Amino acid sequence: MKKVLRIAVWVLVAAVFAGTFVFLYNNGKKKEDVYATATPSRQTIERNTVLTGKIEPRDEIAIKPQISGIISEIAVEAGDLVNEGDVIAKIKVIPEASQLSSAQTRVTNAEIELGDATLKFNRDKELYGKDVISREEYETSEKNLKKAKEELEAARDAYNIVREGVSRLNAKESNTLVRATITGLILDVPVKVGSSVIQANTMNDGTTVATIADMNKLIFKGKVDETEVGKLRVGMPMDITIGAMPEVHPLATIEYISPKGDDSGGANTFEIKAALVLDDVSGLRSGYSANAKVTLESANGVMTVPESVVTFEGDSTFVYVMTDSVPKAVYERRAVKTGLSDGINIEVKEGVDSTAVLRAGKIDQ
Repeated sequence: MKKVLRIAVWVLVAAVFAGTFVFLYNNGKKKEDVYATATPSRQTIERNTVLTGKIEPRDEIAIKPQISGIISEIAVEAGDLVNEGDVIAKIKVIPEASQLSSAQTRVTNAEIELGDATLKFNRDKELYGKDVISREEYETSEKNLKKAKEELEAARDAYNIVREGVSRLNAKESNTLVRATITGLILDVPVKVGSSVIQANTMNDGTTVATIADMNKLIFKGKVDETEVGKLRVGMPMDITIGAMPEVHPLATIEYISPKGDDSGGANTFEIKAALVLDDVSGLRSGYSANAKVTLESANGVMTVPESVVTFEGDSTFVYVMTDSVPKAVYERRAVKTGLSDGINIEVKEGVDSTAVLRAGKIDQ
């Protein structure tokens, strides 16, 4: 029994040894490389660049008040359409004590002058009727009375403007009424009823009551890297892709390329503006993020090969062309002249014809 067991152990050891030897021998054999192949084809090659940016109105107007005070009424809200001249808000004037006092004093003085002019006119009228004074003196007295009346009206109007901000003589054009200066869409109303507002002056930009834009005139505003800005020209078409509306692809035309770069983001970029085609802007909103694709170069109907089959060495390019396939594939290294590339396919101008079979990537076995 022990003899049989010993023999079985030796047989098992021999089998393991033989299997290990066969495994190592097979792995040590050099496998023949097998490659995929590709053939040239004719197609259109385009080199594109993509600019990031956003959709903006061409004209976005900030409406400022013409007088300081407190908002007493707001007649619009964001999203409303307004026409030029429509009232956006009303302002309640809080007069300064010194200005109010000066205006009141002017009214009082004007009333005194009118009273004096009235007495003098009545006296001169009676004397003129008795031929005591000349007609010239009478007309002078009459003129002074009219001037005194006008001065009183002007003083009262000035007092009303200081106190309430409204002219009694032209209430429709009152500075307390903030009006739209263009026809368009209300984008934002940053103030509320009760907010204090300041008129624009040399020391202050003034408080923005509302922002209005004509949404029928939109532009794409983006940035382009300095390495590609030299390839762009005013008038080049762009295809716009909008993140919030992927199904919409409005067209645009470049109308402005900044002559000065901006390196604030770490890379030197130039601002680009492009006018969107009017028929394609329906439903767009101000501030939508967007990408713009611009075709920098194109070659139509040229012979191309996958860029992966081309070997680049310095300024030279090579491909491996199959010269024999029996009993195994044989490849010849051949210099070629390449052209435009889109990153996937590359144009081949010289070196191979359309019937060539080229070596591509190695096939794993």
